[in-house]
Amino acid sequence: MGTWAVDAFGNDYAQDWAEDLEQTSNLEAVESTLDTALENNGGMLEAPFGAEALVAIEVLARLQGKGGERSEDSAAVDAWVEARKPKARVRTDLAEKAGRAIERILSEQSELRELWADSEHYADWRAAVEELRGRIAA
Repeated sequence: MGTWAVDAFGNDYAQDWAEDLEQTSNLEAVESTLDTALENNGGMLEAPFGAEALVAIEVLARLQGKGGERSEDSAAVDAWVEARKPKARVRTDLAEKAGRAIERILSEQSELRELWADSEHYADWRAAVEELRGRIAA
């Protein structure tokens, strides 16, 4: 995975997911991504699914007016959210799924966490995920 930042948007998986989001008009992609991250077929949550789930959670946070820092990397998601913000409401079940997905991403059963734990930037990545958790939970 090409990664250049610890935030949810700073990797190839996130950018590809955001590009696909532009083709949708509702939260089906977000829900599907969270459902995939929450599937526990007795194994690890693969890194691509964890990375995509973090971007999906960013969509929910931004729709609630709790967006993180805006950047060139977040531009596609920010534009998508702005186009839907007045109409979209985040369902309670999606917010709950987002919280559970973050738990899974930070767990021992997460390849994404494992990859970051092997890097010198683990503490920064974990802090970014925890900050996102705080925004989605608040």
